[in-house]
Amino acid sequence: MLASGLFYIFASMTIEKLHHLFLKHPQVSTDTRNIQPNCIFFALKGPNFNGNKFAAEAIREGAAYAIVDEEKYMGGEAFILVEDVLKSLQELANFHRNYCTAKIIGLTGSNGKTTTKELIYKVLSKKYNTIATKGNLNNHLGVPLTLLTIDPDTEFAIIEMGANHIKEIEFLCTIAQPDFGYITNFGKAHLEGFGGVEGVIKGKSELYDHLIANKKFIFFNADDPIQLKKLSSYPGKFGYSSLDTKNYKIDLLGAHPFVKLETEEAIISTQLIGSYNFTNCAAAVLIGKYFNVPMEDIKNAIEAYVPQNNRSQIIDKKEYYIVLDAYNANPNSMEAALEHFNNLPGNAKVVFLGDMFELGEKAIEEHQNIVDLVSGMNFDKVYLVGQNFAKTRSNFTKFATFEELSGFLKNNKLKKGKLLIKGSRGMALERILDYL
Repeated sequence: MLASGLFYIFASMTIEKLHHLFLKHPQVSTDTRNIQPNCIFFALKGPNFNGNKFAAEAIREGAAYAIVDEEKYMGGEAFILVEDVLKSLQELANFHRNYCTAKIIGLTGSNGKTTTKELIYKVLSKKYNTIATKGNLNNHLGVPLTLLTIDPDTEFAIIEMGANHIKEIEFLCTIAQPDFGYITNFGKAHLEGFGGVEGVIKGKSELYDHLIANKKFIFFNADDPIQLKKLSSYPGKFGYSSLDTKNYKIDLLGAHPFVKLETEEAIISTQLIGSYNFTNCAAAVLIGKYFNVPMEDIKNAIEAYVPQNNRSQIIDKKEYYIVLDAYNANPNSMEAALEHFNNLPGNAKVVFLGDMFELGEKAIEEHQNIVDLVSGMNFDKVYLVGQNFAKTRSNFTKFATFEELSGFLKNNKLKKGKLLIKGSRGMALERILDYL
């Protein structure tokens, strides 16, 4: 049974019986294009699709069972009728989470979730059988799918939780029921859905609320005044700090351009750029320390991690030194990336900035703030891309669309030097690389 009123009755099968089938067929699919032999297909619905229509195809492609919620698509014993496929998937995941012995580490925050998750995974994997959220599948669908990958011998599952509105983290916690938790930070992400920064703090803190209510354990950044205040009276916590010796000491040694940190006289030289990645690394060190991973293993795990998928990547391409950070963007991460790039040694620096999404009524103000920040920095060229940046007041070159930018790049060869490419995922600014 799910907590907080999420109890759900299957139309033709109890959760225990469905889970029994799942143990025999432990592969789950939601897409007929990726059917694994003998998997269970969940016929999910969306605004523009109805998975029920593909249930028969899933069986033909090799699925053992198809879970549907429209009776007309029942096609025999391989079809299982429920009232709501998504809710059934979520409840199955919750049941499986409680069936297995793995400890769950819940992770959320405005910035750095995926990088922090990957670092924690690398560290814990040195000593424990560990799984983690694939990519950034961190929503109401991704969380249950991750939980269903827990095996009987899994010791830790790191579950990334994303949210763009109040009560979303609370809901994900009822499914995952984390034993431990960490919040990366509280920043200006998804302002539209949360209704402002205070809404962000309230929404992300739902992880704290769940952990505290259930007397679970919290890892935290003791140098973050918001985290420090929220957890001041809660005893079940373990924090890191560069300033306060009452917490586990981790120091930033520099980021020129790669983050270097020190703890217990161990110096860790990472392949992550920018001081903003220090806290991501520190969280992994802290959690590794708590779970008794040897310091040498912690060091080796973090030093070996190389960012992928357009996240703070360093690319040497022809005569260009490129900082590619085009996976995500909000005002906080944009400021951090710009400050880091501005502090890099050398000249001939060119900046490409793409629109930041989901800022709601704050969009014009926050984009102007970024432009004002850049105006005080030392860059040779600044190119602004997107509808929001196009509305800002500045003398920088603006392109309302990527197509306008690409036309410009075809006819204007960039001088050799350092490039920063930063923008929200929807801008897909990594396409700039094709024109260099």
